[in-house]
Amino acid sequence: MARPSEYSAEFRSDAIALWRASAGTRTFKDVAADLNVNPETLRTWVRDTDAPPAVAGASDGVEGELARLRAENARLLKNEKERQLEREILRRAAAYFARETK
Repeated sequence: MARPSEYSAEFRSDAIALWRASAGTRTFKDVAADLNVNPETLRTWVRDTDAPPAVAGASDGVEGELARLRAENARLLKNEKERQLEREILRRAAAYFARETK
C-alpha cells in the first residue's frame, strides 16, 4: 500500500500553477528547489494533471468495446454455421438430382 502524501492538494495545485507560470523560463528542477520538492515529484504532478480525462475511464470503454466485439463474433460464428448447413443441404440436393437425371 502506498504511503499517504505529505503534500496537500492545495500545495500541489499551487506548485503546478507556479511551474506553468514560469514554464518558458524555468525548469522543473528550479521550481522544485524553490518549493523544496523533488523535481520528479513536481513533474509527476504536472503530467498527471495534463492527462486527458478519457484516460481515467478508458478501461470501461475498452471493456465495453471488447464485450461488443465478442457478441458480434458469436453472432458471426452462428451465421457461418447456418451457412455451412445450407451449403451441405444444397450439395446433397444437387447430388440427389444429378442421380435422378442419369
